[in-house]
Amino acid sequence: MQKQPRPKGVYLWGAVGRGKSLLMDIFFNNSAAAPKRRVHFHEFMAETQGRIAAWRAAGEATRRRHPGRSRDALDDPMPPVARDIAKAARLLCFDEFHVTDIADAMVLKRLFEALFANGVVMIATSNRHPDDLYKDGLNRQLFLPFIALLKEQLDVVELRAARDYRLEQLAGARVYHAPLGSEADAAMDHAWTRLIAGAAERAEALEVMGRSVPIPRVARDAARFTFDQLCRAALGPSDYLAIAARYGTVFLDRIPHMSAADRNEAKRFVTLIDALYEAKTKLVCSAAAAPFDLYPAGDGAFEFARTASRLVEMQSEAYLAAEHRARQPAKTD
Repeated sequence: MQKQPRPKGVYLWGAVGRGKSLLMDIFFNNSAAAPKRRVHFHEFMAETQGRIAAWRAAGEATRRRHPGRSRDALDDPMPPVARDIAKAARLLCFDEFHVTDIADAMVLKRLFEALFANGVVMIATSNRHPDDLYKDGLNRQLFLPFIALLKEQLDVVELRAARDYRLEQLAGARVYHAPLGSEADAAMDHAWTRLIAGAAERAEALEVMGRSVPIPRVARDAARFTFDQLCRAALGPSDYLAIAARYGTVFLDRIPHMSAADRNEAKRFVTLIDALYEAKTKLVCSAAAAPFDLYPAGDGAFEFARTASRLVEMQSEAYLAAEHRARQPAKTD
């Protein structure tokens, strides 16, 4: 019997909230392909970089035993790594495909050439056309062959819609819940559930200036933190800029009253709100008080008034309707 040719994959791209992830979920759940895997692209690449590192650390005897090793280049990790990935998933569905890390950018062409050669079919959703991937990235000219490979192996389809269906889950609803308490907690949970629309939650990390910034709760284009996780931790402007660039919506639980003793936390909070505001990232939060009452006295209290004003504006229909300005995160080392 003649072997069936490997079908082309699909690269589905378009603005946030147009239903790309939902369509991929429907396809994945109804596909008879086996084995198959749906995974966030950054999680997949972190695993793959781990596989590459493990191969490079392995001894010669271990490498020789691997059935996928290259006979011409025993130290080449790509053939065995791709074989192992393909063995675990013949269909790979990637949500939120975008490339910001130079280490990933430099291996993608060889990795996916090997995956396609092993019969893997790729489906991906992205906010960017393939031509805009890794835009302005370091040594981008070395990444361009991967873009050509994507366009050759996948059908590139733009999903257009006049409305942001995900944003409609926030439209007309409160996004600032005060005071703190069980009612505010319940309102936050309800808003989160509506926004992620059944997507599985996960944890991930952003690499910023050579450091790993943990993101405890992520689903679709949204991330959720407590105030302590973002503003009592040792984070700075580059971290907040990376978060604002990466996520279209940020949930922030339990913003407290702040006093003079909390001046460091208040300063971080100001920096965070500035980053979210400039990126037009949507903010859903619970707080101890109205914005202008959060930090009434202490170092920087006068300047905090601008932050309070922005918190008020970020609840407006005009702000919620603004397009998220996703930017490239800070370059990694």
